[in-house]
Amino acid sequence: SNVQTDIDQIETKIDSSASTLGDRTLDNSNDIKDLLDSVRLALIVIAAVMLILTFLGFLFSIFGMQFLVYTLVIIGWILIAGTFILSGIFLLLHNVTADSCVAMNEWVLNPTAHTALDDILPCVDNATAQETLSRSKEVTSQLVDVINQVITNVSNINFSPNFAPFYYNQSGPLMPTLCTPFNSDLTDRACATGEVDLSNAIQVWRNYVCQVSSSGVCTTTGRVTPTIYNQMSAAVNVSYGLYHYGPFLVDLEDCVFVRQTFSDIYGYHCPGLQRYGEWIYVGLVLVSAAVMLSLVFWVIYGRERRHRVYTKAIMAKSAPGFEGDKNT
Repeated sequence: SNVQTDIDQIETKIDSSASTLGDRTLDNSNDIKDLLDSVRLALIVIAAVMLILTFLGFLFSIFGMQFLVYTLVIIGWILIAGTFILSGIFLLLHNVTADSCVAMNEWVLNPTAHTALDDILPCVDNATAQETLSRSKEVTSQLVDVINQVITNVSNINFSPNFAPFYYNQSGPLMPTLCTPFNSDLTDRACATGEVDLSNAIQVWRNYVCQVSSSGVCTTTGRVTPTIYNQMSAAVNVSYGLYHYGPFLVDLEDCVFVRQTFSDIYGYHCPGLQRYGEWIYVGLVLVSAAVMLSLVFWVIYGRERRHRVYTKAIMAKSAPGFEGDKNT
């Protein structure tokens, strides 16, 4: 019953940690994807509109369509204002990215300090994590002890038919016991000669399974019935999972794995994020300035074109009188 209670406690803690971590990770992932999709769409729309606006303004200016030019000028100023605002937003995102990288690095360097990341990452304290790891080791050791007791006291003893239910006509070579991975103080232990490891115990024990009759008694040579073998295999699978994946789950629980991930992000990805973020908002400022200058040049070109037309008209009207005066 103690083993079952410990298993239930470990399962509850692991399920709780995995569920909370999964929910937080999914929410953060969806938020980041939505933000990136919005940014990408905004950049595509801005680039397309600016190119179309520049091309149409240049075309209308050449053909002297002043009304359309002035209409584009009004639209252009609105777009320029929007682009400057978007540039400011990207500048804000750039600063947020830089602050996030700094916060991640500070959190990695000072895991006990309270930071904004504590509200995002559901980490537990180191004592709780170590308790979980200790309990997982205890459960693993207890399961191995139970399996070895069955092998030593039941499967490897040739009981007489009078000792039911321990008798099921077990016979043949003795089954090897299961290797206990931990000592009594829960330190790592090396397997002794004749013990089978958790990783291959199920395959080795398959050679000791007998065929049974309808009454559950072995009819062939073997040390365990298929039913007992299946129960032992299930216990070995639980022990193997706790032994191999328990430390990793504890690393997730106390955020050791997350700290390593943040260290990699800060070292390999943060410099690029800051650099490319700066390129985006600087590029938006340059595009806005270029379109603004284009609008000014459109207006200047339109006025100059209208002035030339007006000058030619005046000269055309005064040309006959000038020729008459010259002849006289």
